Amino acid sequence: MKPDLETLRAALGRPGRPSSDFDLNPETVLPAGRKLRPAGVLAPIVAQDDGLHLLLTKRSSALKHHPGQIAFPGGKQDEGDADVTAAALREAHEEIGLPSGNVQVLGTLPAHETVTGFIVTPVIGLVTDPFEIVPERGEVEEVFSVPLTHVMTEANYVIQSRRWRGQQRSYFAVPYGPYYIWGATARMLRAWTDQISQ
Repeated sequence: MKPDLETLRAALGRPGRPSSDFDLNPETVLPAGRKLRPAGVLAPIVAQDDGLHLLLTKRSSALKHHPGQIAFPGGKQDEGDADVTAAALREAHEEIGLPSGNVQVLGTLPAHETVTGFIVTPVIGLVTDPFEIVPERGEVEEVFSVPLTHVMTEANYVIQSRRWRGQQRSYFAVPYGPYYIWGATARMLRAWTDQISQ
């Protein structure tokens, strides 16, 4: 499908289902009373001549956690952040140079629980004006765009698996050209796809 802004807004107005890194691994037993840290990520949508695109980052290969992985700009909610949306906007400014005032927030998706102990809220935002992308070199190796229609097409998703901490774990992936989008990022995108196709 080729989503437009009206379709996106309508989908965000419908109740969705929370997602997690464990959705494809139902045998996982999560500890009761676990404490999850709030975080927000921004899904920045840019309008181009051929339709809507989504900006994503490739994390620096020098990072200790998730080096080289494809991710949304974003991070944990700090004390100074009013909420997870503010955290997502702040982090996007820090990571890719996107001014917070240049984003029209369209809505949020249900939160996603990660295997690393975060409860992540994806914030969907329209970039209203062109801006100079400035990657934060300590965290971001590259910023690229993917057609929104690619990640909103269920047929483009595959389920793969690998061993992690001694267990076989399954996960979604939605490859695009040289970019291998997988794990939490792909799972959140797949949840968004499901919500749009309802």
